[in-house]
Amino acid sequence: MFKIVRREEMAQGTVILNEIEAPLIAKKAKPGQFVILKANETGERIPLTMADADPKKGTITIIYMVVGKSTALFKSLKKGEGFLDVIGPLGAATHLEKVGKVVCVGGGTGVAVLHPITRALKEIGNDVTCIIGARTKDLLILEKEMKAASNDFRVCTDDGSYGHHGFVTDVLKEVLKKNDVKLVVAIGPVPMMKAVSNITKEKGVKTLVSLNPIMIDGTGMCGGCRVSVGGKTKFACVDGPEFDGHEVDFDELTMRLRAYAEDEKKSYDEYCKLTQAK
Repeated sequence: MFKIVRREEMAQGTVILNEIEAPLIAKKAKPGQFVILKANETGERIPLTMADADPKKGTITIIYMVVGKSTALFKSLKKGEGFLDVIGPLGAATHLEKVGKVVCVGGGTGVAVLHPITRALKEIGNDVTCIIGARTKDLLILEKEMKAASNDFRVCTDDGSYGHHGFVTDVLKEVLKKNDVKLVVAIGPVPMMKAVSNITKEKGVKTLVSLNPIMIDGTGMCGGCRVSVGGKTKFACVDGPEFDGHEVDFDELTMRLRAYAEDEKKSYDEYCKLTQAK
């Protein structure tokens, strides 16, 4: 068992943080990599990119939104309990280098994935502007941590309840006009990453996005996580999860992510009924 040593509920209880004992993974983990978790014998295998890793404590941190049966099951795990399986670190780590002006853009729980990358880019000497967004102030996560990890920090909310009233892309356009940006890293909902990539493509600014398609084994064997990048088939689990945002076929990715939407909703509804009946 991989014990949960810290548990927090964020964003009105819809987002959960778990710090998990996994010393071997923590020792090897790098920014951008992910793990696959399974709650119990009958549970589903879920890939989640790590929000942090502490080799001294021997722990990794995951942050996820409750969107279906499996994440609801994850949420039911209390501090002191644990996951049956945690496999990793998987995927290619973020390529980190000093390039100058960097902009990191995060939305929703993508901010958790962006955090270690932003911190590492700043630590190696880049001038990092960080832009994070959510629908409303109460849904923002890791604001304090992201501010500490960046040189210039901006917040956006769709409803104007906090920070800039509007989308992260509004602020991104402003930053791109005023700065010689060498790299943009965008992680969050697919529509957001697509919009950011379209903006930066016009400006000729290199852009990385992190993809989380349907995944099964996480080692490149099943092909379930295939994505089209530059007209070629890539596997997010071994070739990614990060890719050139200007080359990703976001429309195909969106279609594939929706493939089991009805089945997922049915499974989640049945799980909710079962747990409420107990």
